[in-house]
Amino acid sequence: MSGVRLGPPLVLGLALWASARLAGDERPGRIQLEDRQRSSGIDFVLDNGTTPDKTVIEAVLGGVALLDFDNDGRLDVFFTNGARLPALVKDGTRFWNRLYRNQGDGTFRDVTERAGVRGEGYSMGAAAADFDNDGWTDLYVTGVNRNVLYRNEQGRMFADVTERAGVAGIGAGGKKLWSVGAAWLDYDNDGDLDLFVANYLDWSPANNRVCGAEGKRLNCSPTYYEGLPNLLYRNEGAGKFTDVSAATGIAAHVGRGMSVAVADADGDGLLDVFVANDQLRNFLFRNVGGRTFVEAGVEAGVAYTEDGVPVSGMGADFRDLDHDGRPDVFLTALSGDRFPLYLNTAEGYFVPGTHRAGLGFATVLMSGWGTGAFDFDNDGHKELFTANSHVSENIGAYGHHRYRQPNALFRSGGDGRYSDVTAGTGAAMQRARAHRGCAFGDLDDDGRVDVVVSVIGEPAEVLYNVTAGGRHWLELQLEGTKSNRDGIGAAVKLTGESGRTQYNHATTAVGYASASDKRVHFGLGADRVAREIEIRWPSGTRQVLKDVPADRLIEVKEP
Repeated sequence: MSGVRLGPPLVLGLALWASARLAGDERPGRIQLEDRQRSSGIDFVLDNGTTPDKTVIEAVLGGVALLDFDNDGRLDVFFTNGARLPALVKDGTRFWNRLYRNQGDGTFRDVTERAGVRGEGYSMGAAAADFDNDGWTDLYVTGVNRNVLYRNEQGRMFADVTERAGVAGIGAGGKKLWSVGAAWLDYDNDGDLDLFVANYLDWSPANNRVCGAEGKRLNCSPTYYEGLPNLLYRNEGAGKFTDVSAATGIAAHVGRGMSVAVADADGDGLLDVFVANDQLRNFLFRNVGGRTFVEAGVEAGVAYTEDGVPVSGMGADFRDLDHDGRPDVFLTALSGDRFPLYLNTAEGYFVPGTHRAGLGFATVLMSGWGTGAFDFDNDGHKELFTANSHVSENIGAYGHHRYRQPNALFRSGGDGRYSDVTAGTGAAMQRARAHRGCAFGDLDDDGRVDVVVSVIGEPAEVLYNVTAGGRHWLELQLEGTKSNRDGIGAAVKLTGESGRTQYNHATTAVGYASASDKRVHFGLGADRVAREIEIRWPSGTRQVLKDVPADRLIEVKEP
């Protein structure tokens, strides 16, 4: 399908304009994903600088971000990379982080050097959003002992403003921390995006443990190391942040944080924070009045599995899956854990949904990292994508576990149950590889959600969604005025012409150490019109759009 942009703006209701894109006329079929890495120009290979001793940091890197850094309307791709060990310094171009510009013809160009984002040290994750409300997407990169905030200089390059902003990822007493996941959110609804950082283990070359027999070492369990408290930075404006981790109650809880996902769990208009911990109970930080947080994972029902045990939590998505208007939690874990699904019942209290959804047996042998809940076939129900691989390269020497694993896709039946449809999605999804982070967005503007996956030791996967079918869709690009410019945290309720209602919200914090497209995507099925779209902005403003035609990107400005 080719993209077609309307000439004059189409005005619907309040401040709104649209660009239309042609919808396919094929009959609905199986979800199909096609890897176009070879023709794309994206030649990135995730290099973890692996050593014979298999240090713990080698296993958990690999974030990906999809962002439009130059405001040309096309999604660009950023990858984090490792470093040479044990020095934790860069060794030539092999270990650079990479930024690829979308050329609009299916190809991407490496602009890393020009953009100034090649980085230093051992990088982990990426979080993308417009933190200073200037209309340009900025980038935060987490890593071992140092995080970096890159301010977007109007699409020309990025400037390292970490020290001035005060967000280097330094803990109490000046302690350098190992950060993995991060999320942009406006926790106090003042119109400025704040920054939550998930910290993992108290590791250094000096206290490194060695596990497994010589010649077939394993990456040691995180239980050999002390955990770390997470960080929360409040945006003070003018490019500066204040560490409010202690003042808000975040620092009081020591975890092994891998990923962060944000949503309004209890419907009070304030964003709450879910942290997936590794072999430790998960955290749910409830936002209290935009001032403090209470850790309520146990009470809310998301800390443990239904068996009462913690999992090796990796990636998470915090999104409404059952069309009741309440965000649910899905996360990946290691083989033997099963991938937990927590269903939000009322006011932010959850019940286990893994087995009733058909995900228990289906995921018990999988080890997952990146994940995301998106409607791949535009039928109005969100699927679950997981990027899979075991932690340790040598795990196969100790039993039946496999290091390299194929990714997986679980299709929603619309009745609360999911089926593993990976086998029917095409050859690209059958390859067993060392997958890590992944990010989601519409790379070619055809209304179908695509995926980019980072792979240790092999080229990244650029998975285009080529699913056939005449199902319709809408994407919303939000622009806040009283709220933050990206509209992160805005809750969207869409009612189709058939009367079916769906819910979604604006966020870039999706999956494992990665950042997805900020645009809000809806599959509409057979509906050609959205009868009503209701947006609840973080400022509290409610905006209603009526009779919006399908198959287009709608840019909506907060009134």
